[in-house]
Amino acid sequence: MINNTPIPKWILPVIVVSQFCGTSLWFSSNAILQDLIIHFSLPENTLAHITSAVQFGFIAGTLLFAIFTIADRFSPSKVFLISAFIAAIFNLAIVWNHNSLTSILILRFLTGFFLAGIYPVGMKIAADYYNKGLGKSLGFLVGALVLGTAFPHILKGFTEQLPWKTIVVITSIIALLGGLLLAFLVPDGPYRKKSATLDFSVIHNIFKNKKFKAAAFGYFGHMWELYAFWAFVPMIIASYNTLHPESTLNIAISSFIVIGIGAISCIIAGYVSLKKGTKKTATIALALSGVFCFMSPLLFEIPSQLLFMTLLAVWGMVVIADSPLFSTLVAQNADPVYKGTALTIVNCIGFAITIVSIQLLLLLQAFINPSYLFLVLGIGPLFGLISIYRKRSN
Repeated sequence: MINNTPIPKWILPVIVVSQFCGTSLWFSSNAILQDLIIHFSLPENTLAHITSAVQFGFIAGTLLFAIFTIADRFSPSKVFLISAFIAAIFNLAIVWNHNSLTSILILRFLTGFFLAGIYPVGMKIAADYYNKGLGKSLGFLVGALVLGTAFPHILKGFTEQLPWKTIVVITSIIALLGGLLLAFLVPDGPYRKKSATLDFSVIHNIFKNKKFKAAAFGYFGHMWELYAFWAFVPMIIASYNTLHPESTLNIAISSFIVIGIGAISCIIAGYVSLKKGTKKTATIALALSGVFCFMSPLLFEIPSQLLFMTLLAVWGMVVIADSPLFSTLVAQNADPVYKGTALTIVNCIGFAITIVSIQLLLLLQAFINPSYLFLVLGIGPLFGLISIYRKRSN
């Protein structure tokens, strides 16, 4: 520690809980998609559009946050609070009875825009407190993101009789509570280096660092697969139920299990990285995830729903396990003064890539058997591994 003052034990748990609360807004509309389709007479292909609207918003938000170095020039905790409050308001606005597909997409875009002040800023706050063992700390933090992403699914799955508007209200309230919790209990960290000036050349300069670029490229390959996989998990399970009429898998609860279990693997990967190294652990997770992509057609042929769910859950673990590790490498190889901006711009590009992969799956869905659809996701891990290998060779 910089001033030899021990970091209070509650700091990391508060950041983790706040991250969970804020990111529960991410897929809140996905969990109630059928209700939205019925209530607002939306088209059946709304899933990819709503998911992409959030991603587009997040991309726009992270780009502007990075250009204006928001997380480095202002108190990250205050940025987190303001972003959580505004995102919760836009999320809550979905319950308005006169919404249309256009207004819902706008609201999801704006929710995603202010998620840019939650997810990467939360990682920036953690990096400002934990210099050593950052991979372990971010493992908990990304684990919170995973649980937050999966939370609306479990809320819907266990509360079938609960009105969809109530789910929207609940996720909005806990997002606001998360912002308040972090703002009041987590001041700026001891490793924070404030940027006093506005420098528009920062984004260009940070990519001149070869080690930073290697970490970023690995992250980009990982992101090609991650959110497309998460967005289409309900469809994977529904397709399996269709192919196996005897299957009784609950789509909402099963989706929560597959997505939510990734929180455990993030934490495990964080601890493993302390012994095996951050880059090595991330590379292994990325490779395993790629293997599942290329073996995905075989999953749909498995007659046992228990074995199917087990393997799908393992995929759900390895698909996210490398995320906190690549973020750790990005933070460690960035200029400390612009650490928040580095994390933000890498998130921006990474989530821009998710738009392409999600929309590509939507396009191919009309032409390809669902069993073979997810082979396309293997492109991401393959690209990431090749990029990391080339950077090591240079």
